[in-house]
Amino acid sequence: MSLSRKRKKELRKLQNHANKVWESQQVIVGEAASIAREAGRQLGHYNREHVVPAVQTGYERYAAPYVDRGVKLSKHVLSDKVVPTAGALVGGALSVWDAANDTRGRIASGRGIDLDASVYQKKAAKYGKKATKKISQKLAFAEPQKKGIGAGGVIALILGVAAAAGVLYAAWQTLRADDELWVADDPLRAPDA
Repeated sequence: MSLSRKRKKELRKLQNHANKVWESQQVIVGEAASIAREAGRQLGHYNREHVVPAVQTGYERYAAPYVDRGVKLSKHVLSDKVVPTAGALVGGALSVWDAANDTRGRIASGRGIDLDASVYQKKAAKYGKKATKKISQKLAFAEPQKKGIGAGGVIALILGVAAAAGVLYAAWQTLRADDELWVADDPLRAPDA
């Protein structure tokens, strides 16, 4: 099928117009990319200057007292309640073991059974003190040292990621196009009409 000269001329005009639109789209996409880069940079500045200090202040004002109080209470319970109780329990068990060994030795040697409980009470107290001291030393070494960022840093990081995701979503909504307006991989060649 052959086209008339008039139709060919109209098609060339349409092709030229499509090429101009294509070039202008390439320029707009380049500008949008530079705007998105600058928006990301400005978001980073805003995050460092406003969001992080606000989150840290809020954490220090509202959450830190409760966290500190909880840490102090748990240390108090551990050092004043759990460790002495565990030491007494271990000491009592060791004194019972010692008493059983002592009684077995007395019976084996033919001396009979000694019913003096004060000796075993002293041994139980001595073993309890030793066990409490050992448990306290092990727990003192097990106390974790603070590493990395705190809760305020985590909150600031989450807010920063959310803000960056919002900027990227807005840029994506702006730059996405329908099938006929999509930017091709080859920016130098216009689509065929």
